[in-house]
Amino acid sequence: GISRDSMHKRRATGGKKKAWRKKRKYELGRQPANTKLSSNKTVRRIRVRGGNVKWRALRLDTGNYSWGSEAVTRKTRILDVVYNASNNELVRTQTLVKSAIVQVDAAPFKQWYLQHYGVDIGRKKKAAAKKETPEQEVEAATEEAKKSNHVLRKLEKRQQGRKLDLHIEEQFGSGRLLACISSRPGQCGRADGYILEGKELEFYMKKLQRKKGKGAGAA
Repeated sequence: GISRDSMHKRRATGGKKKAWRKKRKYELGRQPANTKLSSNKTVRRIRVRGGNVKWRALRLDTGNYSWGSEAVTRKTRILDVVYNASNNELVRTQTLVKSAIVQVDAAPFKQWYLQHYGVDIGRKKKAAAKKETPEQEVEAATEEAKKSNHVLRKLEKRQQGRKLDLHIEEQFGSGRLLACISSRPGQCGRADGYILEGKELEFYMKKLQRKKGKGAGAA
């Protein structure tokens, strides 16, 4: 199998070494999980050193994603792998690894935002001329579902401190948010992460634009 010892390596002089003992269990290596994006979720239990357990995810399509600036976490579907700093092959094969940039379903966050702020983000504005103030937006939302005065007061108070990144608002329009996987699917069996914001989001959007440009040039 895959072995991590140096018994099989040549000497510095270039000569071969004689194997003077058998392979040891603690020198073993396991092949990479290469967790794929698939709805048929598959996670294997692996017994490792010290009797501990690792969870090797082979196929996943959901994860817990946190939205840092709003301090909210939701379980959501992973829709696509779009960028990987270390390896383009992993994007082509839709492989979920730590630090991969993925697109996740925006619906759970949209739902939360509507409940928390009373604002339905990502809705196409009916007419650009009709610019609505946040208060009018809240009123429009409240007409759809009658809310108690207490709830209305709460929503109004939340309006004061509400700010939403323009890039994130655009993404809500398309129903897909760019996120980064921060867990290790091959080690813990989960593909959890966080939604990209601010400078980091801009950085990866630029990278994706450049990639798109290259793709168009090649075609």
